[in-house]
Amino acid sequence: MIDKKMINLKIDNKEVTVPEGTTILQAARQANIDIPTLCFLKEINEIGDCRMCITEVEGRKGFATSCIQKVEEGMIVHTHSPAVIEARKMILDLILSNHQRDCLTCTRNGNCELQALAIKFNVTGVRYEGTKNEHKIDDLSPSIVRDFNKCILCRRCVSSCKKVQKIGAIDIINRGFSSCVSTVGDNSLNDVNCTFCGQCIEACPTGALHEKDSTQIVWEKLKDPETYVIVQTAPAVRVALGEEFGMPIGTNVTGKMVASLKRLGFDKVFDTNTGADFTIMEEGTEFIKRLQENDNLPMITSCSPGWVKYIEMNYPENLPHLSSCKSPHEMFGAILKTYYATKENIDPHKLFVVSVMPCIAKKYERQRNEMKNNGLYDVDSVITTRELARMIKQANIEFVELEDEKFDNPMGEATGAGAIFGVTGGVMEAALRTVSETLTGKALEKIEFKNVRGLEGIKKAIVNIGDKQIKVAVAHGLGNAKKIMEEIKQGKAEYHFVEIMACPGGCIMGGGQPIKSAKIQETVDIRKKRAEAMYNIDARSKIRKSHENPVLQKIYKEFLGKPGGHLAHELLHTHYEAKEKYRFVK
Repeated sequence: MIDKKMINLKIDNKEVTVPEGTTILQAARQANIDIPTLCFLKEINEIGDCRMCITEVEGRKGFATSCIQKVEEGMIVHTHSPAVIEARKMILDLILSNHQRDCLTCTRNGNCELQALAIKFNVTGVRYEGTKNEHKIDDLSPSIVRDFNKCILCRRCVSSCKKVQKIGAIDIINRGFSSCVSTVGDNSLNDVNCTFCGQCIEACPTGALHEKDSTQIVWEKLKDPETYVIVQTAPAVRVALGEEFGMPIGTNVTGKMVASLKRLGFDKVFDTNTGADFTIMEEGTEFIKRLQENDNLPMITSCSPGWVKYIEMNYPENLPHLSSCKSPHEMFGAILKTYYATKENIDPHKLFVVSVMPCIAKKYERQRNEMKNNGLYDVDSVITTRELARMIKQANIEFVELEDEKFDNPMGEATGAGAIFGVTGGVMEAALRTVSETLTGKALEKIEFKNVRGLEGIKKAIVNIGDKQIKVAVAHGLGNAKKIMEEIKQGKAEYHFVEIMACPGGCIMGGGQPIKSAKIQETVDIRKKRAEAMYNIDARSKIRKSHENPVLQKIYKEFLGKPGGHLAHELLHTHYEAKEKYRFVK
């Protein structure tokens, strides 16, 4: 490999040496010199549209857009000259002149990159008031609200949807002053090829995109003495919730999360990890059966609702490969409204199940007709990690000061296998632990399957189980899912088992997780920190295999029968079917 030529330049009188091809922005950051950005999202949206990152280069007319301008030998750059500062203020003023400035009531208040820049540049008024674009608010989907009166046309959401997820549900439409980000035909996200993964929300620097709020219905149910309200929390929530209260990225706040939920007034606080253990029992059993019968292999996981919606719309011919298992929180909801309700003598019609999820696609999944038993939805409401944080703040609970508390029994006991569902490769690893011991009848000598861990977009491995060689693949992000789907469609896939998660990194980076600025995303490996926290939970767990969970063993013995049996199939499995990508097309 040939070493790159090194370039010498000066930035704000500081000598800097960087490889050829480096941008001024990258060089400045290497030298710990801050240049403000707004549209820039590393490796995703590097287009120089917003112009907030302009700099002066001696000997040149005009300004250089630092996020796209490459460095040159001997270049002398000024990042905060009077002319640059004045130009940035003018750019910011023009953006704000066409912005709906209702910051106090915006969901992104205090965590808005536009607001942060306005504070930084001491913007106390808008000089260029004029006609504003007025856009309708799209709130028809169960998951995402689009308010493009707050859009700054940075295109970060467009690039995330196009380049990372390979969906292209949104793009710039119209021209000039009428330009806006929308869908084909300016239809609702509910009626186009959107999977509700929420990565556009995570990319958005303002409040133009946000999750559909479900906190109000939860508050109402908590106040209702006639309603028995149970909350369950997904594994990825506990390693991200603390970030909303200023705690370091990846801090495991399980105990404080449970304590805060009890303070909010939920009748019971349970762990979705228990539901994940049920998923492994059912999915593992299903996989073994398919493997023995060589039926519809590879089998593909079905616990990511954004992924399920994607395959239904884009690869319906591959649907037979999808596991029939419901996702963990849906399985758990079904158990709560049958087994638990009977045990506790609670009328299931008066039982309200709330799921706290890192995912906004779960809001869509919850209201699917396939997620019902006896006319009742398995789960009644889904709130995101962000929504739970807002509820805690609204209740004036000092989260950081809370003493740790434990999940309620009897449904609060889960395994380390259930915990790692929150990270890409975790479902596969948890399943392999159980499938291995079920097929061989022997305890694993080494419980970790590290060959399916890691943040590569697609991971492939061969796992030896007894005398069988099991070929597996793990993909995260829908762009990578597409590659696997094409292999299957073309008959080139030799896998037996495939795990797919819609969000890059898995649930730890779900569309309902705390939103980080572009600068933090660039400087901190958020995925790595949250993933490490998940694996630490597993490593410290007393029980690390789903089939050894005593709660599950009891429920199968007393109620469900055997995994994959008739009642288990009725309650914990479902079906999926082809869906139109564009519902308005006749």
